[in-house]
Amino acid sequence: MGIIVTSYHLWIGLITILLCLIFLYIGNVANRFLLSLFIAFLFSFFLFQLTTNVLNTYDLSREAKILINRCLLLLILIVVYITHKLQKKQISFYLQKPEFNNIIEFPFHSIKTSYFLLIGLIINVSIFVPFIVKENVIYLKSTFVFSLLFSLVNATLEELIWRGILLDSLKRYMSVLYAIIITSVGFGLLHLSIGISLLVSLLFSFGGLFYAFVVLKTNSIYPAIFFHFVINMGMVWSGWIL
Repeated sequence: MGIIVTSYHLWIGLITILLCLIFLYIGNVANRFLLSLFIAFLFSFFLFQLTTNVLNTYDLSREAKILINRCLLLLILIVVYITHKLQKKQISFYLQKPEFNNIIEFPFHSIKTSYFLLIGLIINVSIFVPFIVKENVIYLKSTFVFSLLFSLVNATLEELIWRGILLDSLKRYMSVLYAIIITSVGFGLLHLSIGISLLVSLLFSFGGLFYAFVVLKTNSIYPAIFFHFVINMGMVWSGWIL
């Protein structure tokens, strides 16, 4: 709810939610870290929105505004990181080497993580190919550098925020399922801030579920960043971003 009201600039709603969280923080000692995490995230997202509003007043190209907007995700990452450090909480970011040999168990089948990821990559690329071939070569060449920068910055920062720090922290204090759901829905709703509709943003939450699954199965954030990068490249070249 906090992400929604902030994305739509409903500041009274945001203040109300923050005050409720602060009162809960004062009265609920057992869950103070979790509450402080939610407060820090909403406050940093508020800063992100304010800075984006200021950015939009400048006469910059659409490409420049999008890239700067994605870089501003650092505000959220830094504030949440500082919250952890102030409370002396551990952060892993899942920076370990991927464990591709892990086995994924399904009800009637099992498969190595590496094969599962390869199948997922082929499916994702196949989805974007029909849209990409419709674009002319000049467009693809003109957006090549932008697509690389956008995809690298966006994929890296979003994964570090949602899977690297929030998923890792939340699953220490609640069930893994709840941690996955909260971070996946939050990931989807964050796209409201860049003008994507509520319905489509909620659909993006399924992407968050997939990224969380990849991180937890490989015990590393790098495969999720790679998948996210590839999908973002496809979105740019399909004309969905510019």
